[in-house]
Amino acid sequence: MGIPTKEELSSALDEAARMRESGEDPHFVAKALLNQHYQLTHLEHLYDAVQHYIKSGQNETSHSKLLMSIEHYRAIKTPPEDTTR
Repeated sequence: MGIPTKEELSSALDEAARMRESGEDPHFVAKALLNQHYQLTHLEHLYDAVQHYIKSGQNETSHSKLLMSIEHYRAIKTPPEDTTR
């Protein structure tokens, strides 16, 4: 299995969004694709922050940005609390 091209990924994401908007996602494939792409985007930002932190001599500003990136990713991975109880 190869990596999709930018055009293929864009087309797949557009179709997934269309499926979700029209309610045509009985097996949640579109939902899963959109969610995984969203998470991957945030993981790439986290990776960039880690790389910058390591290459910059681990200074305080880079450390702060790294912690913020980690917290942001943690926030999207944590399901919202159920407030109906």
